[in-house]
Order: sequence, then structure tokens, then C-alpha cells
Amino acid sequence: MLRSLGLIYLLFVGILSLFISCEEKTDSKNVSDSDSKTYDLIEVKSSGKLKALVDNSSTSYFVYKGTPMGFEYELLSRFAKAIDVELEVKPVKDLNNIIDSLLSYEGDVIAANLTVTRDRTQNVSFTKPLIRSKQVLVQRFPNKDDEALALVERPSELLGKEVYVRKNSSFYNRLLNLSDEIGGEIYIKEVASNTTVEQLIKKVAKGEIDYTVADEHVAKINKAFYPNLHIKTAISLEQQIAWAVRKESPDLLIAINEWLRHFKKTTDYRVIYLKYFGNTTLYRTRVRSQLFTSKSGQLSPYDQIVKKYAKETGWDWRLLTSLIYQESQFNHSAVSWTGAQGLMQLMPTTAAEYGLDSSAGPHQNISAGIEYLEWINNQFKEKVSDPEERKKFVLAAYNVGLGHVFDAIRLAEKNGKETTIWNNNVAEMLLNKAKPEYYNDEVVYYGYCRGSEPYKYVNEILSRYEHYKNITEQVSEL
Repeated sequence: MLRSLGLIYLLFVGILSLFISCEEKTDSKNVSDSDSKTYDLIEVKSSGKLKALVDNSSTSYFVYKGTPMGFEYELLSRFAKAIDVELEVKPVKDLNNIIDSLLSYEGDVIAANLTVTRDRTQNVSFTKPLIRSKQVLVQRFPNKDDEALALVERPSELLGKEVYVRKNSSFYNRLLNLSDEIGGEIYIKEVASNTTVEQLIKKVAKGEIDYTVADEHVAKINKAFYPNLHIKTAISLEQQIAWAVRKESPDLLIAINEWLRHFKKTTDYRVIYLKYFGNTTLYRTRVRSQLFTSKSGQLSPYDQIVKKYAKETGWDWRLLTSLIYQESQFNHSAVSWTGAQGLMQLMPTTAAEYGLDSSAGPHQNISAGIEYLEWINNQFKEKVSDPEERKKFVLAAYNVGLGHVFDAIRLAEKNGKETTIWNNNVAEMLLNKAKPEYYNDEVVYYGYCRGSEPYKYVNEILSRYEHYKNITEQVSEL
């Protein structure tokens, strides 16, 4: 009897344990579900930054004559301004996995000439279309060296042909469907995931491959540079090109769509569109230029000089180049209303200290300017130990003078701010030096300062520096 009762007790305990275990698992699952990650418009605004995953191409995003440009980049910049946040552009190296990059929170929006497809809508939400475009076959007009090559004028004539595209592109899927539709084999040749459409178009033009596929608006602008291309054979109906966000970002999607609805009706939008897809002369000039960084890797005519002195200072040459652009837009003959001269806009008294006069050439001006930067850097070494953080102080002082930045540091200390941190601390105090209650403070020795100018100066140089890194790193990997 006791043994029977013991068995019943053990059975009861076992069932109870199983029930509790299931309860715990259920609770754990509920906690996990409630803690699932979300990042929508409110989080973007709270962070103060919109992170955009982009494609480095001659139409979407690139640097030309030291300036970040591109159809989607300009739209992104205007949208970011409309929602009052900064724009952070993140070029994606592996274009096959750009949606995975979005879903893993590496960015908030994809802006990379992305075609809306049914498969993609399973994973992301697309905005209203920016452009509507057909897919077209890109091929060469036959010449005496291509005697065996005949124009493909109908999709059915692609049977048995080799067409080069990226695997996860909309072009790849279209070619698969086309093979089924025409009842035969199109040999789809996969290319590396970091290969751009424009690189494939160039290969066709040079005779390295015979066929690729592109969106019609991209093919048309590239034909302006490669007149031997034939791009009139459409292989799809009109498709939609749009941006994409995560499905759990509905408010961001609504905000983009509302902004697009208004902005696409403006003259500004029309001008931007024609700038990148309508002006073939401008496109040819840009792509042929040595300052089209996406192709040449060159930011300015003075890269080699800057690189030489950058090695001596420990500063990234691209950061120095961004400063030079800010000062003179690479115009060696530039003279400001205050008398500052040359690429680095040295004041006459400063230039004289380094042995320069108005006849100094680019080499001497850059050398003296970087030496002056090093002198400023040394003045901050004891105050700001972090070399990267110190650069922001140095840039501000290069623009507005040491005295005003030292005033801002003293104000930061008095007002309970971090004296070794620029953003939201010393930078905020420099902005405040335009207010009487601050520039009349007893710790301020140099009086009034229009702090918004050095504040903007530092931000613009650092922002441009990020673009320079983006593009030059992409070029070095190609």
C-alpha cells in the first residue's frame, strides 16, 4: 500500500514538474516576444541619425570634385533634413545581402536602386516608387571584330546565350522566369556580389562579356558614355524602383511616403532627376574626370602632397583633404575677404611665420597649413588626451582661433560639462559664446564669438571625411 502511494506521489510530482516546466517555457517565450527589437521613426529621431544602406555607383552615390553626390544621396539628404536628423551613408560591399544588412539593423533604409519584387516584399516594406523602369538587355552593336555576334532583338533570341548578372539581383530572377517563358535555357553567369551593374555594362562595352541586364534609366545614362551599346531590347514590363525599410518600421515608411508624395511634385525633384538621368553631357564629363573618385580613387589634384605630409602628422589624408575642401574647394588661387590665401586659407601673418608669401605654390601652402595644424594640436595635448577627440578641437581652433576654443573649455568646466569631449559639451559652450550671459562671463577672455560657424565647420569636415572614406575604401576593393 505504501509502495503504491509512493508511486502515485512520484507520478504526481513528475506531472507537476512537467507542467511548471511548460509554464516557464511559455513565460520565457512571452518575455522574449515582448523584448523583440524594434527600431522605427521615433528611435531614428531619438538617435539624431538616419542610417542609409546605399550602392556606390555613378548615379546613386559617389564623390566628384570632393563633393558627395548622387540621385539617391540627394534625396536621402533632403529627407533627413525634413525629419531633422543627420544622414549617415553606409555603402554595402555585398549587394547580394543588402536586405540581410537591413534586417540585422546595420541601417534604417535601403536606397540602392532596388527593384520591388514579390519575393522581396516578403521580407521588407517598400516605399512609393521613386522611378518606374523596364529591364533591358545590354549588348554591343556588332562590328568587324564581332562577326559571330548578332543583335538580340527579342527575348526568345537569348536561348543558349550567356548573360552576366549578380545572383540575388532582380535581373537574375527575371532571367530565370524568362527561361521558363521561352521554353529553353538562358545561361545565367553569376558574378561576384560586389560587382556593380555599371561595371558589367563597361565589360560589355569593352567586349569582355556579351550580355548583361540593367534598368533602362541606368542603361540610358551609361550609353552616353559607351555609344557602342544597344539597350533597346526590353526583357520585362515596367517595374518599380523604391527604397525599403524593415516591416517593423511602419512609421518610418509612412514618413518617407508622405515626404515623397510632396517632394516628387517639386521642381527640386525634377532638377535632381535630370541631373543624374537626363544630362548626358554632364554624365560624360563627370565619369571621364580624374576627380570622379569612384573610378580614380582620387579626391583632389593634391592627393599625393597631402598623403606625404599626413604620414608625418598621423592624420588621415582624407580628413586633411576634407579640411582643404572646406577652406578653398581645392582652388589654390582662393583669397577670402579677410585676406586668407591658398588651399588651406592661411592668414598673411600665419603664412609669414612659416616663410610663405602670396607667390607660394600648392606644395608650400599645404606643408605650412599642416605644420600649423600640428602646432595647434600640441596646444591641446595636455587638455584633451584622446587623439581622435582632440582633432575636433584642433579643427575648431583652425577656423576660429585657439582663444575662443579655450574659452569654451573653461565654460564647459564651469557649467558641469566634460571638458575633453567635443559633441554636446565644449561644442555647446562654443555655440553659447554668441550669447551675452556667456561671452560676458568672467572665465571668458576672448569675448563674443559667432560659435555656429566653427560648430558647422567641424561637423561638415567630419561628415565629408566619412564620405571620402566610404568611396576610397570601395575603390580600393574593386
